[in-house]
Amino acid sequence: MNMKLGSLIGAAALVMTTLAQTSFAADSSGCEGGGFQVLGKSGSQSATVSANLVGTVFRVQGKYVQFDVDGPTFGIRNYILTGASNALDITGGVATQVFESKMPDHRGLVLTEDVSVSLSSSADIVLTRSGPGVTMRIQAKDCANGGLFQMEVARADETKTMFTHVLAQSAFYFDNRNFRDREGDLVPYKETYIKVGPRINFGNDYSRKFVGRDSPQFADRVAEPLCTNNILTRTGTYAKVLHCGGVSQWWVASGGRMGQVMGQDATEVAPPATACTHKCQAQNQVRSESTVLGFPFPVASADRLQPRAAQ
Repeated sequence: MNMKLGSLIGAAALVMTTLAQTSFAADSSGCEGGGFQVLGKSGSQSATVSANLVGTVFRVQGKYVQFDVDGPTFGIRNYILTGASNALDITGGVATQVFESKMPDHRGLVLTEDVSVSLSSSADIVLTRSGPGVTMRIQAKDCANGGLFQMEVARADETKTMFTHVLAQSAFYFDNRNFRDREGDLVPYKETYIKVGPRINFGNDYSRKFVGRDSPQFADRVAEPLCTNNILTRTGTYAKVLHCGGVSQWWVASGGRMGQVMGQDATEVAPPATACTHKCQAQNQVRSESTVLGFPFPVASADRLQPRAAQ
């Protein structure tokens, strides 16, 4: 690893730890019996897997969650909620693909080094891999819902990285009518109030509780003019939402991340994660002090974002 990248990773490590603390939570009851297996490792341990044993693609297998990792990029393919029995299950007991892929564009850079694996007894996994000029980290929880996944990137040149998220064919992005019809209202949040804004979620047509959202920090979504949707507001006017129905793209800063939140946490009214640098957990966690607006099921055709991808 070159010195510049090493320094960058050191600087980004605190940010990445903060992200895990502030935005990466799941109700412990939703994680009962959870725990991952990956690259021959399981149980609570930290290990290093030699690069020659990693392969092009490898599986991360849990009780509630499974996904495949692209070894050279640390992109994700075939992210699935298994439908394993749990009181907080949102799939209706049906194995449900959530994302076809979440892929970073490293613009020619490749991850080539050993893979660091950290598994905890609380159903967490952290995977880290570097290559010349770039480091990727994946954090995931083997739980039925909550903050289940995040990908983080650090680049030696400190430029942004494009992440492309492709939903499963059965899933779709939608403008959440429960938020749109309350847009501008003040609702309780901790000891104060917060204004309701529009919310983009994703869902499907066969699981009444299945809902999620992309959760960025130090990342900005790319507006797609070829996917312009006119969404009716509470005032009778229309808002233009430039977002495709099955694909989203994000510019992620070096040291930033893209998270994935599932279930009730995806429909709570709370401020975005803050850019803090030290012991931010207590001040940023919602701890069930937010207003949950939920989502309509089934989702009306007028609120489903179209087309599925830019043509």
